[in-house]
Order: sequence, then C-alpha cells, then structure tokens
Amino acid sequence: MVVTREDEKLAGAAVEGLSAGVELTPKPGLPDAREADLPGLRWSARALEPGFAAMAAAARRIGEPGRALRAELGAIGRATERDMARADGGTGTHHGAVWPLGLLVAAAALAPAGDLDEITALAGRIAAHPDARAPRRPSPGSAVSVRYGAAGARGEARAGFPHVRRASAALRTARDAGAREPEARLNALLTVMTTLQDTGLLHAAGPHGLREVQDGAREVLAGRLPLTSFDVRLRERGLSPRGSGHLLAAALFLDGLR
Repeated sequence: MVVTREDEKLAGAAVEGLSAGVELTPKPGLPDAREADLPGLRWSARALEPGFAAMAAAARRIGEPGRALRAELGAIGRATERDMARADGGTGTHHGAVWPLGLLVAAAALAPAGDLDEITALAGRIAAHPDARAPRRPSPGSAVSVRYGAAGARGEARAGFPHVRRASAALRTARDAGAREPEARLNALLTVMTTLQDTGLLHAAGPHGLREVQDGAREVLAGRLPLTSFDVRLRERGLSPRGSGHLLAAALFLDGLR
C-alpha cells in the first residue's frame, strides 16, 4: 500500500488530537498529567500513527465509503489495536480510540476539503456497512448495547458522530466567549459526558454509574458542582468516562484540520 505525505499528515493530526486530549488537565475520572505517565501515553499514541496513515491511504485508493473500504479499515484497525497493545504494555488507555479516529481519518481522506459536517457524515456512511471479517464473538460494549439499548460506539459512528459535532460546537462557543484553550476543551469534554451513552461505563457500573457521570457533568457545567469534587467522586468510585475522552480527541483532530 502506497502511503502519501497527505496520508501521513492526517495520521499525525489524529495522533495530535489524541495526545492533546490525554494531556488536558484536570479531567474528571480520566488519565491526565497529574498521575499518568505522559511520555508513555504519547509513545503509545504514536504507535497508532502507521495504522491511521494506512487507513487514509486505503480511503484514497478505494475512493468511496462502501463495503470494501469498511472491510479494509476493519482489518487495519485490528492490526493497529494489536500494535498499540504491545506499545502501551496492556494498559489500554487508548483502547477504543482507533474506531472513531480511524473512521474520521478515512473520511477526511475521502473529502480533503470537507468541513466538519461533511467528514462526520462520510464517516457515518462508512460505519453503516457491516464488516464481514470482524470477529463473531460479542464484545462487552456490544453486549451492553443490546442489554440497555445504548447506541454505543457503533451507533455513535453510524449516526455521523453527533457527540463529536457537539464537542466541536462547545469548543467554538467557549472560545467565542473568551475562554482559554484548556477551559474550552474541558467544556467540550463535559458537554459530551452529559449525554453520551458510554457502554464502557454501563459495563463497569451499570445505568446508575452512567447517570452519575452524566448528572455530575451537567452540574459542573451549570456551576453547581466544583470540578475537583466531581473528579474526586469519579475516581473514588472507579468511574472512568473513556468514551467521552475518545470523542473529545476526535473533535480535536477535526479542529486541528481547520
């Protein structure tokens, strides 16, 4: 597969979005600069770059958001997940980020001059196709989606990433109001957390845990709950809204393209 300079640029932008999301501090319930091994997290994020470049190259070669591209992205994504697992020593910090970022990288390669709405819509069209080569065993996320009727990562993608669009809108609103960049990014993260049906949280803590995260994020945004108190609560109860973190990274990737 021939990887062009443009493919490498998209892959680098995706990794930068992921790294920027990880480095944002403080983040309620999520790894950040206070206790995480940031050099290690950057290293494991960089392990995804060749996979993202291959996804962009596949999209340019195939040229349309159909079944063939969906199957190729699935195969590349599974190989990329394995590479990441070797790079991060099995910590799984970036596990789950390959799906949204990979789809959006491929969509951005299909529409080099596309805006946010066009790229997210294209990603949704790719995700709408089944992957015939995907493993048949159900994942914890898919099992939880069935049990609770949650959209999950696949539903989010097939809908054209509505929470990525919400995060992008929150970034613009906060910046227009004069917020510093860390504050704007935190507002975007909390905005996603208020409504995302995070299947990772559902799997770990059930509907009550998910509601606690959603309600707490709303309280912080409304100024009724200090961010530090919310963070302590999530960490004490082991509630880690990683799905929201991955979608923030996706929004930061698209923001970086502009």
